[in-house]
Amino acid sequence: MNQGMIRLGDRGVVSVSGEDAPEFLQGLLTNDVLGLAHGQARYAALLSPQGKILFDFLVVRIEGGFYLDCPADQAQALAKRLGFYRLRAKVVIADVSADHGIVCGFALPIPPGGYGDPRHADLGWRMIVPLANVPEAGDMAPYEARRIELGVPKGGVDFAFGDTFPHEANLDRLHGVDFTKGCYVGQEIVSRVEHRGLARKRIVPLLYHGEAPVLGTPVMAGDVVLGVMGSHAAGHGLAMLRLDRLAEAAGTQLTAGGVEVQAIQ
Repeated sequence: MNQGMIRLGDRGVVSVSGEDAPEFLQGLLTNDVLGLAHGQARYAALLSPQGKILFDFLVVRIEGGFYLDCPADQAQALAKRLGFYRLRAKVVIADVSADHGIVCGFALPIPPGGYGDPRHADLGWRMIVPLANVPEAGDMAPYEARRIELGVPKGGVDFAFGDTFPHEANLDRLHGVDFTKGCYVGQEIVSRVEHRGLARKRIVPLLYHGEAPVLGTPVMAGDVVLGVMGSHAAGHGLAMLRLDRLAEAAGTQLTAGGVEVQAIQ
């Protein structure tokens, strides 16, 4: 394996193949997949009918279908959920995480078989490879530090699956929603939030100095709770904050577990 590659051991892979695979996913996901060329990737989510994120992943176009680059602990549940919608569609859905893994890197050019991370250009490239081609373990710290510094949230850590709207997790800012693609599960609610500007809270990047606040620590402006701390690394963090309270706290020192933090907007 290339020395510049990092194995993302917390990621799994779901395969969606068959002649109806493009139209099948197009009618379910927040982003357009019909326009994906072979080897390209897009960020997307599968929502509940109430418009909340059940799963988020990168959709990668491959020969004969798609790979979904998703959290490893959600791969089986994602495959099962997609199966609920299959009906008579000619698609085959399978959790292939036992045989495939995700590696990433930052050095250019992107190696053959790799694809740029569609959420942020500076998050580098990724590649789905047979597990036999990657080491069993790797240091994800460099990737995690860059992800957090760039303000890219991680589902299950920075936001809760099943309880978060796409705008709250910044999918609209990370190229995870196509507002012109037509109907998909939860689409009406997402469109309403977009057109009316109704997002009350969002993932917000933070700076801190010294010891990092613990995950889940309340972020405070005096005695007012703005939200909770998410992931952090090397002086950068992410937090889900109420936007109205953050605006009202302008000029007030924010803290999280006694640590001074600064919101970046």
